[in-house]
Amino acid sequence: MPMKEQNIQKFNLSQEEIIKNILPEFNVFNSTIEEIKVKNTDKQRAVYKIESQDNTLFCLKKVYYNEKDLLFIYSVVEWLYRNGIHVARFLPSKNGSRFVNYNSMLFILTPWIHGEKCDYDSMDTLINVTKTLAKLHKCSENFTPIHGSNFKTGYDDLYISLGKHLEQLLNCYNKAVITNDTFSSMFLSTFEINLQLAKKAFNLAASINVDNLSRSICHGDYVNKNILIDSNGETCIIDFDKCCIDFSAHDIGYFFRRLLRRDNTNWNLDLTQNCLAAYNSIKKLNQDDLAYVLAYILFPQKYWRLSRDYYNNLNKVNKISFCNLMRKINDKAESQFDFMCKISHDLLN
Repeated sequence: MPMKEQNIQKFNLSQEEIIKNILPEFNVFNSTIEEIKVKNTDKQRAVYKIESQDNTLFCLKKVYYNEKDLLFIYSVVEWLYRNGIHVARFLPSKNGSRFVNYNSMLFILTPWIHGEKCDYDSMDTLINVTKTLAKLHKCSENFTPIHGSNFKTGYDDLYISLGKHLEQLLNCYNKAVITNDTFSSMFLSTFEINLQLAKKAFNLAASINVDNLSRSICHGDYVNKNILIDSNGETCIIDFDKCCIDFSAHDIGYFFRRLLRRDNTNWNLDLTQNCLAAYNSIKKLNQDDLAYVLAYILFPQKYWRLSRDYYNNLNKVNKISFCNLMRKINDKAESQFDFMCKISHDLLN
């Protein structure tokens, strides 16, 4: 995929420097360190696994956001913990702060959570993690972040967003019919199906009474890598970097979209209905919430995004790579269309 050129200063902090100057600020000494992830992007971040001298394991994280955002995230994590949600709490530094500022970089330390990533192929696991998401949303009432926080909210207008995407999809069609190449042929082969998906999503979004949508703390990235199952079968949620106050349906839609696009769970109607029933057993969704979730997951996002990027960068793209990606997307188009026909009838009539 083409990317804008960015002048990004590479994160370059040695493990020795971390052991000497950062971990002691958390009262962690004589430790070993393992690099788990370093991302040198515009949102520069790093994750390390720390083992202290008494064999206690920690997660050290260099975050990409500012102090006010960090305090909001800390507030969310602490609130959820106190309401019975299993999360990785921020550990205090030696001066009582929940972070360490080193050379204008912010670091947090949490316990290392022992667990396996959520298994999307286990119905029992999916039911449990869906219930956990409902509990997270339900306990949000009366939440207030600590003083000095940046009160993070979402509330993006789905109707406006999907309207723009639909217009871009139609523009891609106009470009495809005059572009004589393999990608355009592949794009056009499933255009009618994807157009119907896009229109259905847009019409659903247009029907929503925004004032009636449920609002809550939302994780923002509720996917299997951030949902860990411990040895007791308990669900633990990690990585609240994207959390904010938002429409609950946005969190649900994000979870379902990632789940349903997989090969093994490819637009599985029974799975979706079982998970929605599990959510409703904890926190009832109204018709506007359901319409939002369906609009969010039905829009052919990958098809739209890939086509937009292709025609916006026609002279720069790797055409073979784009064709391979479009082939994978097209393989699932009919499944998504069948899913749309069945679930719209079952849930919204």
